[in-house]
Amino acid sequence: MRVFLAVVLASLLARLGYQMARSPVLPRFAEELGASPELLGVIVAASTVTGVFFKLPSGALSDIFGKKRVMVIGGLFFAIPPFLYPMIGDATALLALRFLHGFATAIFSPVAAAYIAGLAVDRRGTRLGWVASANDAGALAGPMIGGFVLFLTASFDATFLSVGALGVVTLAVILLLPADRPAGDRPAESGRWSGFWQGLKEVVSTPAILFASGAEAAMYLGFGAFLGFLPVYASAAALDDGEITLVLGAQLLTALIVKPAAGWLSDRVGRKPVILAGLLAAAASLPLIFRAEGFAALVMFAPLLGLGVGAVTPVTNALVADLVKDRQLGAAMGTFGTIWDIGESAGPILAGFLIAQMSYGASFDIVAGVMLVAAAILALGVREPRRAPA
Repeated sequence: MRVFLAVVLASLLARLGYQMARSPVLPRFAEELGASPELLGVIVAASTVTGVFFKLPSGALSDIFGKKRVMVIGGLFFAIPPFLYPMIGDATALLALRFLHGFATAIFSPVAAAYIAGLAVDRRGTRLGWVASANDAGALAGPMIGGFVLFLTASFDATFLSVGALGVVTLAVILLLPADRPAGDRPAESGRWSGFWQGLKEVVSTPAILFASGAEAAMYLGFGAFLGFLPVYASAAALDDGEITLVLGAQLLTALIVKPAAGWLSDRVGRKPVILAGLLAAAASLPLIFRAEGFAALVMFAPLLGLGVGAVTPVTNALVADLVKDRQLGAAMGTFGTIWDIGESAGPILAGFLIAQMSYGASFDIVAGVMLVAAAILALGVREPRRAPA
C-alpha cells in the first residue's frame, strides 16, 4: 500500500507542476516573447507531440531496463527543464524547451501506469482509477496555482522556479520507490534489444489491445474537441468567463470523482460493461452540450461527459494491462498512451474542420458517432481475459 500511495503522490505532484507551467502561464509567456497566434498554438501543443512519439518506446524500454529506472529518467525531466525557462529569450527557443519538457509525461505517465498495473492484478482497476484521479486533481489545481503564483509575484521566472521545485520533490518521491525488477532477473545485454523489439511487436500486433486503446482515443477525440470549442460556443451563448469556468469545472470534478469508483466496479463486473457505458454517456453528452442554450443547461449536461470520461479512462487502461503478459506491461501502456494522445490531438482539429462546414450540433453529432463506432468495435472485437474475482 505504501508503494501504491507513493506512486499516487508522485503522479499528483508531477501533473500539478506540469499544468502549472502549461496554463495560463505558458500562453502569456509565449505572447510576451512575441509568438504569433499560430506559433503560440504549436508551442502549447509541443509537449503532447512529444508524447505521441515517445510514450511507446518509453514503455517498452521499461520492460527491459526496469520501470523504476525509466520513471527516474522521467522525473529528471520534471525537475530540470523548469529551471531553464528563465533563460529563454525568444519564442523559438521556448518551442524547443516545451518539446524537451514534454519528455517528462511522455516517459513517466505510461511507465507509472505499468508499475501500478503490476502491483496487484485483482485490484488493478481500482488502483488505476485512483492514479487517474490524482492526475485529474493535479490538472485541476495546477492552472489555478500557477495563475495565482504569477499574480502574486508578477514574475514568470518565479512561477517556473516554483514548478521546478515541485519537479524536484516529484523526483525525490520516485527515487524512494522500490525497484520493480531484481538485479538477477534482468536480461543479459545481448538479449535486451531483441526482447525490446519482440515485446513491442507482440503488443502492437494484438488487435484487442489496439481496439481497447482506440476506445480511449475515441473518448479523447470527443473530450479534446469539447475542451477546444466549449469556451467559444459558451461565449457565443452569452456566458461570461466565470460561468464557462464552472461548466468546465463541473465536467472535470465529475470525472475526478467517478474514476476510482469506475475502476472498483470494473474489478467486480468486468471492464467492457463499464467502458461501453462510459462511451455511451460521453457520446450522448456532446450533442446535448452543443445544442444547450444558457448556463443552466450547459452546467447540467457537462457532468454527463465527466461521467463518461471517468468511466472509460482508468478502465481501458486496466483492460489493456489485462490483455498482456506482465513482462510487456510497459510496452502496452506506451501503446495505449500513444494512441490516446493521437485521439486527443485530433479532436480539436476534426471539430474545427467540421464547425467550419456546419453547425456545432451537427459537428458534434459526427464526433459522437465516432465514439459509438469505437464502442461497437470494442464490444465485438475484444474478449476479456478471465480474471480471479476481486
